[in-house]
Amino acid sequence: MIEKWGTGTTRIVSLCIEHGLPEPEFKEEFGGFTVEFWKDIYNEEHLRKLGLNERQIKAVLYVKERGKITNKEHQNITGVKKRQATEDLRHLEKLGILERVGTTGKGVHYVLKGHERGERGSNGARKEQKDLKMIQKNDAKGG
Repeated sequence: MIEKWGTGTTRIVSLCIEHGLPEPEFKEEFGGFTVEFWKDIYNEEHLRKLGLNERQIKAVLYVKERGKITNKEHQNITGVKKRQATEDLRHLEKLGILERVGTTGKGVHYVLKGHERGERGSNGARKEQKDLKMIQKNDAKGG
């Protein structure tokens, strides 16, 4: 039984990562064992853990709320020049947080990676909640 519990925790971590969720936190407290799941990886605390700076966090939260961000919008909300905005957005793309849509010019914008283009961030969070329920259901069935 202990063996099953041990492999169960690694499966939980693997499935969370596979579904784009942050790793859960395992804690021993009050003589028991708890697991804390995060339903939304696009929260300020998690983004700080990833080492993002204030401008990058603002960009991700903006995309979460509005569905997309352009270079010009990033410049407006952070007060940086075009070159710095481009570097911030490219860094977020390199980390796999944002996905670039378009090739050049004013039509280029960024969305949360793995979400439908232009989809509001809260809808993406609901999708992640559904995925987590599916993980929990499959784990309960032993699958």
